[in-house]
Amino acid sequence: MTELSSDQLVEAAQDWWSTDIVDIHPGYIAMRGYPIEQLIGAVTFPEMIWLMLRGELPTRAQSRLFEAALVSAVDHGPHAPSIAISRMSVTCGLPLNGAMASAINVLDDVHGGAGQQCMELYREIDAEAGPDGDLHAAARAVLGRWREQGIRYVPGFGHRFHPLDPRAPRLLGLVDAAVAAGVAAGRYAAIGRAVEDAISDGRAARIPMNIDGATAVIYSELGFEPELGRGVFILSRSVGILAHAWEQMGQGGRIKGPMPKQIPYRYTGVAERDVPDLESDSAAAR
Repeated sequence: MTELSSDQLVEAAQDWWSTDIVDIHPGYIAMRGYPIEQLIGAVTFPEMIWLMLRGELPTRAQSRLFEAALVSAVDHGPHAPSIAISRMSVTCGLPLNGAMASAINVLDDVHGGAGQQCMELYREIDAEAGPDGDLHAAARAVLGRWREQGIRYVPGFGHRFHPLDPRAPRLLGLVDAAVAAGVAAGRYAAIGRAVEDAISDGRAARIPMNIDGATAVIYSELGFEPELGRGVFILSRSVGILAHAWEQMGQGGRIKGPMPKQIPYRYTGVAERDVPDLESDSAAAR
């Protein structure tokens, strides 16, 4: 192994964690090249998120659409597993950071992943259609392949609680306004509606787009990668997680489980029975 000079060792150490995001040295902090003192008071928190993730500041119109998606997903009540976990964690003695970490850790593919999965679906349909293809035909083709692969759940559509998710129409209305203003192209809004048509075809009741489908439209229209779609959803839901953890701290309570003690869980095992005489059984076996 070649021995490095002192200068080479310093250079190697500096390169170990190279970053384009932040430049810090004594008396100086810059984010993506912008001095922090110029950003403070000049950009909104959603604009700061965009800058950190994307490298450039959005326009104010892009920022407003982005912010609407972030606002829409902050909370869905104590019955949402991540929110329930934050509250139960507090009653088990965890501080805010522990409660938030516990809750965020469950935001994976099943609970919290539908937005990213829906963005991936939209991209697959976009590629299937090509620049001049029929989006409805492409949606049917992609969904057909999903069914052949055994995928029955279409992320971003239908809701176990809301017959019509009240957040989705509002978000889509904002997307339509952004398209009319030239802020967004409308391609992914059209894809989302094509999916809704395809999965509702032949059914007595329409299967409407939900919050995940609508935010997937917005994040896709704004050029976010699917993985970042999940990341910014987690940032959004963290607000609700924090609020519920803080509220639970004020309410008190100790070791609260998922149900009050007056409502027992259902036992489905075998009926009560006596332990056999194992010594006798062993002797008989010999």
